[in-house]
Amino acid sequence: MLQIGDTAPDFELLNQDGNPVKLSSFRGKKVILFAYPKASTPGCTTQACGFRDQFPKLNSQNVAVLGISPDAPADQLKWKLRENLPYDLLSDPEHAVLEAWGAWGEKSMYGKKYFGVVRSHFVIDEEGRLADIQLGVSPKDSVERAVEAIG
Repeated sequence: MLQIGDTAPDFELLNQDGNPVKLSSFRGKKVILFAYPKASTPGCTTQACGFRDQFPKLNSQNVAVLGISPDAPADQLKWKLRENLPYDLLSDPEHAVLEAWGAWGEKSMYGKKYFGVVRSHFVIDEEGRLADIQLGVSPKDSVERAVEAIG
């Protein structure tokens, strides 16, 4: 299980345009990485648009924002364009990164158990260390807590 102060595990995933994005390429910037279950769903849209609305402030503070879900790049692109999201959405269809980061686990809906994305966010400092970890956070709280953790 990841802990605050750990070096963030590096990864490379395709973004909404099908281009590879590597976490370590953001060294020197703070990064907010948020995990969401499915593009275009209400809670995910609340979370993504919350980060969109905070983006000018975050960008001016040298903070990058990245979203990650199991969605295909084409689905993420459609959602990004519809909601005018100014940051990359990363596709993790095999949920390997989500699992490694602790953002994949057992969930329950209407009494049925299944595995899926645990809505989360991670704040990574300029040196690539975890500064904040929030697993199982609400969409609205995710944005507020991540922005607060940036300082």
